[in-house]
Amino acid sequence: MAGGVAPAPGALLCALLWAAAVASGPGGSPAPGAFGRVYRGAVNISAERVYAFAYSSEPGQVDAVRVNVNSSSENLQYPVLFVVRQQKGVLSWQVPLIFRGLYQRTYNYQEVSRTLCPTEPTPETRPSDQTIFVEVSSMAPFNIAYELLVTRLENFQLETNKAFNFTASPSQPQYFLYKFPQDVDSVIIKVVSDAVYPCSVVSVQDIVCPVYDLDHNVEFNGVYQSMTKQAAITVQRKDFPGEQFFVVFVIKPEDYACGGSVPSSIHGNVNRTWNLQRTKNLQVTIVPSIKKSVYVQAVFFSFLSFLSFYLGSVVVAFVHYIRVQRKASAGRLSPENGSGIMTSSHPITASTPEGSSYGAIDESSSSGGHQLSSPERRPPAGSDTDSSVEEESDFDTMPEIESDKNVIRTKVFLYLSDLSRKDRRIVSKKYKIYFWNIITIAVFYALPVIQLVITYQTVVNVTGNQDICYYNFLCAHPLGVLSAFNNILSNVGHMLLGFLFLLIVLRRDILHRRAMEMKDVYTLDYGIPKHFGLFYAMGIALMMEGVLSACYHVCPNYSNFQFDTSFMYMIAGLCMLKLYQTRHPDINASAYSAYASFAVVICLAVLGVVFGKNDVWFWVIFSMIHVLASLALSTQIYYMGRFKIDLGIFRRAAMVLYTDCIQQCSRPMYMDRMVLLVVGNLVNWSFAIFGLVYRPRDFASYILGIFICNLLLYLAFYIIMKLRSSEKLLPIPLFCIVATAVVWAAALYFFFQTLSSWEETPAESREKNRPCILLGFFDDHDVWHFLSAAALFFSFLVLLTLDDDLDTVRRDKIPVF
Repeated sequence: MAGGVAPAPGALLCALLWAAAVASGPGGSPAPGAFGRVYRGAVNISAERVYAFAYSSEPGQVDAVRVNVNSSSENLQYPVLFVVRQQKGVLSWQVPLIFRGLYQRTYNYQEVSRTLCPTEPTPETRPSDQTIFVEVSSMAPFNIAYELLVTRLENFQLETNKAFNFTASPSQPQYFLYKFPQDVDSVIIKVVSDAVYPCSVVSVQDIVCPVYDLDHNVEFNGVYQSMTKQAAITVQRKDFPGEQFFVVFVIKPEDYACGGSVPSSIHGNVNRTWNLQRTKNLQVTIVPSIKKSVYVQAVFFSFLSFLSFYLGSVVVAFVHYIRVQRKASAGRLSPENGSGIMTSSHPITASTPEGSSYGAIDESSSSGGHQLSSPERRPPAGSDTDSSVEEESDFDTMPEIESDKNVIRTKVFLYLSDLSRKDRRIVSKKYKIYFWNIITIAVFYALPVIQLVITYQTVVNVTGNQDICYYNFLCAHPLGVLSAFNNILSNVGHMLLGFLFLLIVLRRDILHRRAMEMKDVYTLDYGIPKHFGLFYAMGIALMMEGVLSACYHVCPNYSNFQFDTSFMYMIAGLCMLKLYQTRHPDINASAYSAYASFAVVICLAVLGVVFGKNDVWFWVIFSMIHVLASLALSTQIYYMGRFKIDLGIFRRAAMVLYTDCIQQCSRPMYMDRMVLLVVGNLVNWSFAIFGLVYRPRDFASYILGIFICNLLLYLAFYIIMKLRSSEKLLPIPLFCIVATAVVWAAALYFFFQTLSSWEETPAESREKNRPCILLGFFDDHDVWHFLSAAALFFSFLVLLTLDDDLDTVRRDKIPVF
């Protein structure tokens, strides 16, 4: 042969024999086949078999045909090849059918069943004839036996609200057809199984051939999710122009994707047959989803529920206004007081009772005594200028006052007048920085988060991979591009109540400014100093918690859970700072140091997400940082800011500890503070030990638990000390305390009703999914969102109103604790 190599005579003879066999076949033409009959035969390199199956389809009917084949041969070098030709497509596979897993492990199946892509119904009024050709061949030089069974499926189309049971395996996938009824726009496909394993995949695909129904290609088309015992997929009519779709069920050859054991790489090359070892019984039920009217009801319910808080606040404000007007009228009509200032609640009568430990120092010796001055001697109340000269002239920069400040803070019994010596305008501007800084932080933090979750949602919609996001799929109601609109809508409470809290604080701020402009002596030298910057920051933080929680629930997963918790850290921290600022206005942390501390915490949270799973070294370092930070902060609190936080703080603390506790063993000078700090350190050290021993995977919630426990401990200490000092709880703060406790208890009940968990695989997480419980639209976690927003709002009101009883008490009579 010119330009090539002449073929060997044996090869040429084999080629001629193969061509003759293909051309003629047994009997010279395709053998007619009958549905439901088992055909047995043998094939080799020189002989193939062709079967023809003809049938008629009724008008408007979708007929599906299933081909079952089996071969006893385990020879992977010479598999039996099956090719099925239809009018508009070809489907082929081999036996043994090979699946590949991790580490190149192979799983061989000798029995294979495939459903052929059904022919679309024709508009003709007469039956249409269809023919299917099944070709069986092999390149083996010896005979290989096989069995062939072709059947027509009677239950190929699923019905609404009717459960259907079937069995599937890796080599015997199943899929069925569903058509939307006329009055249904959305359905939920619910799949359940009694067995956890084998791991399976549920897919929804459009009516397009070929249907991807094998492990290696099921993810190529449509929407899919892995499954152990439960799966649910919401499907909308608008996504399928033909108003029908296939529901595909595939069994995976390995279980690691569903949380099962990971196969060892040592046995990666062992081939085994798995004909009957990985079958799974499944039940599928397709039920209608909610109608559009339910969406409208849910939106109205969400907004009206929290707008009722606005109505309640207006009523309380109106009642308070009426009471103030009546008292003012009574004061103006009183013959004893023509100035209009109420004398019925003179501050002297509200002082600390005799016998109290806080009365150990004589009133005249209190440093706050000389602070009381007439309004004429004070700067104009309305002149809150931003002049830098005023800030530079603050007496903290004067050496003699600095010395006096340190002397004052060493007193055994401190009063509020001792720690509110700075100019009110300077301190007020200092705390306003909290408000402006948190707005800046919120903008720069939220914008990348929003962009990221939009990308997440886009990836889910484009790829169809519903294992990316950990929804409660039994109660995930889509709207537009969002997969779970209900989880986003339920966060509206944080934003509405956060804005309402800002309005309440603004009202108090305006009333306080008016009182200052009137030079009201009660406003100048009585009660807790009114600085609202931290309250404004708390309101913004509550609103941002709603925004970021909604962003997290766009696609909840392990990577972005920190978005849901970041502002929770800040809320807890701001509440502790506000509680401390109440009686320590001059020595509270600046906004810059506070937000820098929050930034460190969030950085640790990110590192915990990345390294906190199994790395012991991370937990050792974090526990050391936690314990050292607790000790440093305790020293700072105990000595009222007179211990500078630097590298020498621990050496100085050790010297004081040795001198006071070991050398002299004297009683602590500040017993109340010592008790609080000892208990606080025990709690924090317990958290550190717990984290080091158990290494919880949910590191963000672990840090949040530390913040919440410290906040609750400090709040309990504050209320106990307040009552111990014979101070009162007025009706409004008492109501807020009770409401906070009740609502938090209810909220935590729903919080612990775990509906999903990104600590597990997506398939394992879906085992926890539950149906909706409120209006057929909201699940347990949505109720947690509603209640936690209300609980945070009441918690903020507690801090805002807790010391209203002190408004008529002189500051040199208000103890510091």
